[in-house]
Amino acid sequence: MADDELAESETTKEARAKVETPEVQKQTKRAKSPSGPPRRKKSSDLISATQANGARQRQHSEAERAQKISQIEEAISGGATLKDASKQAGISTQTYYHWKKAAPPAANGDELKDLLALEQENKRLKTLLAERLRKENAELRRKLGMD
Repeated sequence: MADDELAESETTKEARAKVETPEVQKQTKRAKSPSGPPRRKKSSDLISATQANGARQRQHSEAERAQKISQIEEAISGGATLKDASKQAGISTQTYYHWKKAAPPAANGDELKDLLALEQENKRLKTLLAERLRKENAELRRKLGMD
């Protein structure tokens, strides 16, 4: 019976020792690939890095983007540099360029009115030209005796 208790206590001691001291695996460094340049960071890596620093990426609406672009353009036309104007608007110069490239061409109320007036005038002139060409064609047919 003493042998049983002794054997039992040895097995429990071994089990406890395994639980208390887990095996630490040796971590090896990965060798750099000699075939190409180092891997570039992805945008998802950058986003997670900024979120880890506590920085928050702000999503601007289209209206806010257009407002900031016009604010920067007004500042530039007033004599400010792009760097100063974009800093004042709260965005980077690179963001300004991205937004400006992606933005649809702006149409003010005056530009839209002018465009509609030009379209109406164009329609009127087309009908006037068509009437004159019909009259001229009819006159030529009459003179040639094709009627």
